[in-house]
Amino acid sequence: MKKFVIEPTKERIVAQAGLAIVGNLLNQTNLVSRLNAYKLPDISRYPACSNGDVAKSYIGLLCQGKSDYDNIETFRDDAFFALALDIQRVPSSPTLRQRLDQAALVEKWKTILHEESLDLIRHTNAEISPVYAKDKPYIPVDLDVSPFDNSKTKKEGVERTYKGCDGYAPMFAYMGQEGYCLHVEMRKGSVHCQKGTPNFIQETIQSARKLTDQPLLFRLDSGNDSRDNLIILLENHASFIIKRNPRKEKAEDWLYIARKYGICCEEREGKKVYLGSLPETIQIKDQERSIRKVFKVTERTISRDGQIFLIPEYEFETYWTDLEVPPHVVISLYHNHGTCEQFHSEIKSELDLERLPSGKYETNGLVLHFGVFAYNLLRLIGQESLKKQDTPLKKKTTRRRIRTVIQNMITLASKLVFRGRQWKLKVAETNKWLPVFTRLYQAFY
Repeated sequence: MKKFVIEPTKERIVAQAGLAIVGNLLNQTNLVSRLNAYKLPDISRYPACSNGDVAKSYIGLLCQGKSDYDNIETFRDDAFFALALDIQRVPSSPTLRQRLDQAALVEKWKTILHEESLDLIRHTNAEISPVYAKDKPYIPVDLDVSPFDNSKTKKEGVERTYKGCDGYAPMFAYMGQEGYCLHVEMRKGSVHCQKGTPNFIQETIQSARKLTDQPLLFRLDSGNDSRDNLIILLENHASFIIKRNPRKEKAEDWLYIARKYGICCEEREGKKVYLGSLPETIQIKDQERSIRKVFKVTERTISRDGQIFLIPEYEFETYWTDLEVPPHVVISLYHNHGTCEQFHSEIKSELDLERLPSGKYETNGLVLHFGVFAYNLLRLIGQESLKKQDTPLKKKTTRRRIRTVIQNMITLASKLVFRGRQWKLKVAETNKWLPVFTRLYQAFY
């Protein structure tokens, strides 16, 4: 093995060339002007480090999968970091922490981040893929709570979650099969997933209407089986599939209903599956609306390995929906709701946001909004990269993971050169990601 000699150099070696693409996307928003126009309490009107510079610096960190404030110190003397993101002055770690603490005291920054994130998705004409129910397209909107494990910390708002760990339990709303994040709400760990959800749904519908005119299909799990949710969705003409909470219902009772009203399918010897639906009505402002209660009941008398049961096993699952499609289509559409667990994972693990950096609850809520903004930025880059087959990854996919975007497009090595009154990024011609990097930079310029 050859021995390498390690030497310092004054050449500008860049390890995060992909931030140039992030900077192009940020320049398509009004984020900086809106944040700079808003005066924070106890912060001067014209601070040495502007609000816009603080926000872009933190977004630049998150787009590399770094959430800790101290990581900004690495880039304070990095010429490329400031050039790529158009930052006049990179803040220090204490300045970043203090400014976010002050911004968290008001809701304005969260509102601006939310609105600018949606505007960017619309401005770039991002494709939002529908799902199909009986050949009719619906834009899926998945709402779900995801526990953030912050065990062994003394952070404000950390409480016992339903997963059995200490942390937070924020709620997310994702749109389309690509998984763009529409909305997020910070919640303490012990808060029930239904608390505040009707208002969250209303806000999510308004956000979704800004991005698409197609019919919406909301999917929620059994923790959100509430009449309040059904009424809001019906009033706003949004379709839905909500898994019902069985509460005290018994499998034997549903087996009787299934045998009477369902269709039986024997999937194998000793296993029968009943599918069907029952009509229901719900009262909304002196008007009755019709919905359906879809059920799937499974009866097992023989296990898959041939063992005969002395007592048969029964399982059932039921759903609320207003879709006029066969029960198996409703159940299949709901099972696709599980994809949002991957979106949670990308925010928590790949953006390093599960263990939020601040000890203050409101600040962590603001950090989560920054995280959603960065998540949508990276999602836009990943989806744009799929439009041509010029990447070294030949496996066909419909969605590029955030980790892949960070590893191959953001942390791309290059050399920064100033020549002929131009700044140039020189990437090794042997780098297989050079064609897609060039295309992405030009696509968002």
